Amino acid sequence: MEARVAPVATPDCVVLATMHGKETAIAPLLRRALGWQCHVPAGFDTDRFGTFSRDIARLGAPIDTARAKIAAAFESVPQASLGIASEGSFGPHPQIPFLAVDREIVVLVDRRNGLEVVGHHLSPRTNFAQALVSDATAAIAFARAVGFPEHGVIVIGTRAGKPAPDRLLCKNIQHMSDLLAAVRAAIALGDPAHLETDMRASHNPTRMRVIKRATVNLLRRYCSRCPRCQRAGFVVTEVLTGLPCALCAEPTDTPRAEVMACAGCAYRVEKPFDALVADPGRCDNCNP
Repeated sequence: MEARVAPVATPDCVVLATMHGKETAIAPLLRRALGWQCHVPAGFDTDRFGTFSRDIARLGAPIDTARAKIAAAFESVPQASLGIASEGSFGPHPQIPFLAVDREIVVLVDRRNGLEVVGHHLSPRTNFAQALVSDATAAIAFARAVGFPEHGVIVIGTRAGKPAPDRLLCKNIQHMSDLLAAVRAAIALGDPAHLETDMRASHNPTRMRVIKRATVNLLRRYCSRCPRCQRAGFVVTEVLTGLPCALCAEPTDTPRAEVMACAGCAYRVEKPFDALVADPGRCDNCNP
């Protein structure tokens, strides 16, 4: 883990807004690629922006939360010119509803140049899972399935079958005996215990790997320079549809090109895809 030392006032000082060990995934990549040193403010609290365990509501979109974390980090380290934060969300795949995915973004803000670059990665490799259990046997089966104790498990009390952290919330469980004790305490309240994977990065190695991939994507986007003004972050901002049908030549909803644009000088480049015509099966005229 990167040392949490006092920040140094250099042009490449990066303040990293995390309290859950994300510097282990992000900092080495930034150092190797750009020579940047990351600094995590001592005592920095990102839980105030919301928790996966529901005890603090998560408000707004992930990008807004990441921006809020960076703004708070700049307040903690006013001499830093660069700020970075990541945010994750978990749910069904956009095309495969029964497949859970981890969506990670890593946001870089350069307040010297008014620049924001966002790295993304979506991965089906996640142990994101939840279960209601009424006995130790079910709790043990769930824990083993999600990779406990290397991957953390949270125990939450329930009310009418829904998680109720105001009744009971147990995190940072390290041993099976502690997990079973928490489950017994939840069941003793008169309802099943709600178990779920701990999605905090420091308690979820699988998620940490996805954060690394999102950081790599961030670096690629940051290192892409505008051909006109050399501003960082010359990236794809739009995909254009309208590839003509191979049968009738009418435009379809098939992508025909992508647009790369600079947020600084507004320079744009349209890059056509290799395909010259679209499958008639995608044509509304041929298949009304």
